[in-house]
Amino acid sequence: SQVKSGTEIKDPKNKIIIIYNHGQNTNDRAKKNECIWVNQINNQASLVDEEINGKKIMVYNFCSNDFAGDMSLKKSWWKSKTPYVGKHKLDKRVEKNLELVEKFVSIGVPRKQIIISGHSCGGLLTLMLLSAHSETVGGGISYMQACFGKLSYKYKVKKVGPEEALAKFAKKNPGPAELRERQINNIKQSKNVPVLAFTHPKDKWEGLLSDWLEDVPGVKRIIISENYKVNGKKCVVGGYDWKENVSKQKNPGHVMNMADCFQYYNPVILDYIASRIK
Repeated sequence: SQVKSGTEIKDPKNKIIIIYNHGQNTNDRAKKNECIWVNQINNQASLVDEEINGKKIMVYNFCSNDFAGDMSLKKSWWKSKTPYVGKHKLDKRVEKNLELVEKFVSIGVPRKQIIISGHSCGGLLTLMLLSAHSETVGGGISYMQACFGKLSYKYKVKKVGPEEALAKFAKKNPGPAELRERQINNIKQSKNVPVLAFTHPKDKWEGLLSDWLEDVPGVKRIIISENYKVNGKKCVVGGYDWKENVSKQKNPGHVMNMADCFQYYNPVILDYIASRIK
C-alpha cells in the first residue's frame, strides 16, 4: 500500500473509503499543525488493500483540528454554568466530514462504500454523524468515544458508580456536562445508528461510562478486553523507531485500539463493513 495526499482515486466504484478522524487534545479550541502520529494509525493502515466483494479498502486520514467551536474563545466556557451556545468543534468536524463525503461521491465512490471512523473525540464525532446522517454513508466505526476529559478516572466511577460520578462532574463543570448529555441524548434518540463501537473498561476517559451505547439503536458495542491483553496476547504500541507494552502508556485503556493485539478484531471490522456495503 502507498501513502498519498489528496482525494484522487483510481476506479472509485471499486473502492471502500474509511475516513479516519483523530482525537483532540482540547475539547473546543483550534490546534494548528496537529493531526496524528504513526502509532495512532498503524491498525487503520493494516486494513488498506483488504478486499471485500472485489472492492479494496483505502483509508483517508482526515486532519481537522485547525478550527474551533463558537465558544472556544471564551476562556471560562469550560466552567460555564450555562449551556453551550452555537456550534461546538465536533459539530463543525461533522460538517467537514459531510463535505468530504460529497467530494468522494462526486468522483464516483458509492455512498454505501464510505465508512466514517474515529478515536476518542473522533469516535464521538462518528456516533454524532451517523445518528443524524445515517443515509449519507455506509456506516461508522467508533473507538473509545470521549471528549470531556478523564471522567471515568477523575470522578472514581469504579468506586462510586456512574450516576454519582456524573453528578459530581455536573456540579463542577455544569456547562460541559450539559453539552455531553445533550450530545449523547441526540445520539440515543436516533432511530438507527449503524456504528461498530469499541470500548475498554480501563479507559480513564469514559471506559466505565459507555454503557449508554447499549441503548442506541443500531450500535454494536464490543468491549475489547478486561485487561491489557487481547485473546491472551500482550499488546504493544509503536511508531517508526520505538515499541513498548501498552500498559506503559499514560492511559493504556484509551489506546488499546492502537496496539498490535487489536488486529485480532480486523475480521470483525471487515465483516461489519461487508454487511454495510451490500
